[in-house]
Amino acid sequence: MISEGPWLFVGIPDAVKVWNMQTQAEMNLTGPTGQVYALAIGNELLFAATQDGRILAWRFSTVTNCFEPAASLTGHQLAVVSLIVGGMRLYSGSMDKTIRVWDLATLQCIQTLSDHTNVVMSLLCWDQFLLSCSLDQTIKVWAATESGNLEVTYTHKEENGALALTGMPDAQSKPVLVCSLNDNTVRLYDLPSFSDRGRIFSKQEIRAI
Repeated sequence: MISEGPWLFVGIPDAVKVWNMQTQAEMNLTGPTGQVYALAIGNELLFAATQDGRILAWRFSTVTNCFEPAASLTGHQLAVVSLIVGGMRLYSGSMDKTIRVWDLATLQCIQTLSDHTNVVMSLLCWDQFLLSCSLDQTIKVWAATESGNLEVTYTHKEENGALALTGMPDAQSKPVLVCSLNDNTVRLYDLPSFSDRGRIFSKQEIRAI
């Protein structure tokens, strides 16, 4: 679930449900096959990560007052489960163990990152870096080289699979990384040092933060 302006978007099986919180209008965006696992907004486009490995895009039309299909991004071999927009790039993580980097201007894939060895569960843009976490029990930090391509600059090893990432400032406005694991805990780390800030315990897995 994400929101943008008056709009609320929720991924459901075979569709994206849309509500306008000002007018109370609602609509279904059809096209996805299977569960919609993630949503993102960038360059005036709504992106949906689908179970069949596609990323579908819609653009709002002021003529029809509806979201119109704009593109279908293909390349992943299995379900896409995570999306994030940073700058003019869309990043997608998949069950095929890869991250794809898409140019938002052309909607073309410009790089495929294959360093993870299991499902890429969550992505986070922080400062000039891309962070990714996986069921392979790692959190990876990616940075652009002089050529513009992303490379891993640091790999943080966990004892369990990582499920979701988010970032937040602490009381001194220093960045803190929040990561949920499949042992029913949430870990907190200082960035960029990955110094341990503590953990939160839950009775079940936390799939979204």
